[in-house]
Amino acid sequence: MNEQTPNPSSLTRQGMDYGETSDVQEVHAAIQREKREPRVGLEPLSIWLIALYGVALFTGGAYLGRFSGNFSGDSLDIAYIPPKKAGPGGGPSGGPEAPQTPFDRGKKVFAANCQTCHQANGQGVPGQYPPLAGSEFTNGGSHRMAMIVLKGLQGPVKVKGQQYGSAVMQPWDKTLTDQKIADVMTYERSDWGNKASPVTAEQIAALRKELASHPESFSEQDILGAPDEDIPGGAPAGNAPPKPGEAAKPGGSPPPPPKS
Repeated sequence: MNEQTPNPSSLTRQGMDYGETSDVQEVHAAIQREKREPRVGLEPLSIWLIALYGVALFTGGAYLGRFSGNFSGDSLDIAYIPPKKAGPGGGPSGGPEAPQTPFDRGKKVFAANCQTCHQANGQGVPGQYPPLAGSEFTNGGSHRMAMIVLKGLQGPVKVKGQQYGSAVMQPWDKTLTDQKIADVMTYERSDWGNKASPVTAEQIAALRKELASHPESFSEQDILGAPDEDIPGGAPAGNAPPKPGEAAKPGGSPPPPPKS
């Protein structure tokens, strides 16, 4: 039986046989023709879509730069009062800005840290959290009250003749600054009918050093064992800062009229 050599031209007519040695370009052409790679999702982005993304990024950056509060941590502090733009006369409306009083600052610190337990009216929660309005600790000397605020109070405590809780108050010495503790104590000691002496940051700083070696919270016995007096260096009782809208009370008796 005689075998005949196939005609090379018939390979082209009948399709490429990859087992045969042939021109490399023809083999590659057949591979590209028969096994095309998928190109779904690889299309280039539209120039209009790229422009739209650029405008969105620019607008977002401009908005953050204008309204982000300079990414300052103080912008998240409820007691932080951002400075207002000065008007022609120095203040926002042309006049001088009214300074924030310790009462104003302390009210904001109280709302952020104390109001949940002691309530906005200072009455506390019966059986759980003692009241600040009319409390003997709030209206007494600032020394005992500052001990409670700085180091906290654990165990039961009796306030206004009522017994309260087993874990009354957490310490704030690691959370609040001397100024914020002084402000919130001044606010609590002069609101809801309380009329006790104001507290300064210098007084709190001095007591903080005195209590530095006491790592744990105080008990009721510890507080009652401390002197019921103001921390040295403060204003005398009765000179509480005026509330908003109230005029400051003059200290002492008025001067005698001039002799004729």
